[in-house]
Amino acid sequence: MRVALTGASGYTGGRLLEVLRGRGDDVAALVRPTSMSDRLRGSGATLVEGDLANAAALGRLVEGADAVLHVAAVYRTAGHPDSYYRDVNVGGTERLLEAAAAAGVRRFVHTSTVGVHGHVENPPADETAPVAPGDVYQATKAEAEALALEFHRQRGLPLTVVRPGAIYGPGETRLLKLFRAIARGRYALVGDGQSFYHPVYIDDLVQGFLLALEGEQAVGESFLICGPEYVTQAELAVLIAKHTGGRVLPFRIPARPIQLAGDIIETICVPLGIEPPLHRRRVDFWTKSRAFSIEKARRLLGYDPQVHLDEGIARTAVSYREAGWL
Repeated sequence: MRVALTGASGYTGGRLLEVLRGRGDDVAALVRPTSMSDRLRGSGATLVEGDLANAAALGRLVEGADAVLHVAAVYRTAGHPDSYYRDVNVGGTERLLEAAAAAGVRRFVHTSTVGVHGHVENPPADETAPVAPGDVYQATKAEAEALALEFHRQRGLPLTVVRPGAIYGPGETRLLKLFRAIARGRYALVGDGQSFYHPVYIDDLVQGFLLALEGEQAVGESFLICGPEYVTQAELAVLIAKHTGGRVLPFRIPARPIQLAGDIIETICVPLGIEPPLHRRRVDFWTKSRAFSIEKARRLLGYDPQVHLDEGIARTAVSYREAGWL
């Protein structure tokens, strides 16, 4: 299979590139000049310089492709205006869809996020739960997902949407600050610690992507791709303490003052183009529940996540130590 891939310089896209090349697929990867690396140069992929704003580069990317895996997005940073999120996450998706349709691509997998569901009031949520984004990242991902599915319905492009849970694993750094704080005995829970967190280990997520890429029942559908279980924030912290030798402080920090501080800091920093040290989206990590059913993916795709959280946290802690990060 010839696969056109976006987001190859990131964590998930990079792992997808490795697996696709490892099984013998021909991969063309869209890479911004500033993201070019020795790892990408040595991957065996055809590297197409450009970004999601460049229609000509997108045309080169999808030329001769059987399938597209669209992973690239602007993630959770607060140093960008809302218009930037919309141009990349929505506009970039639209441009890539048009290029794929013009090239006669036979399958398109679009990456969304479980975050489109916002705070889950009645866990676990499934794919039919209300779309209730809580920030500009989630809102633009929800808009891009809706655009992609409508494109499928109107233009006939065979398309599947993947909504990953919270991605973690060796080399992924989104949880690194949390691991460090707990390992050093400097972490206290924010809020009551009872909000849910639903991670997915990178190997299981890659399995979900490949099933979405190839499964006949995947076309026209959205799938929550998460790990085999979800946990409370308190349970997550205890697991990390277990595998880092750290501890959780025996008191909790009220969430409301942290939320107010995040609002104030973000309001000051964003107009200046500064990434805030604390912002609303980081506070949401502690206060909003994310818990999902993966039954649809099991039933229609044969998705079967293998890495339970205890094992995944252990592997991640080992990798952090080996990298000298803990």
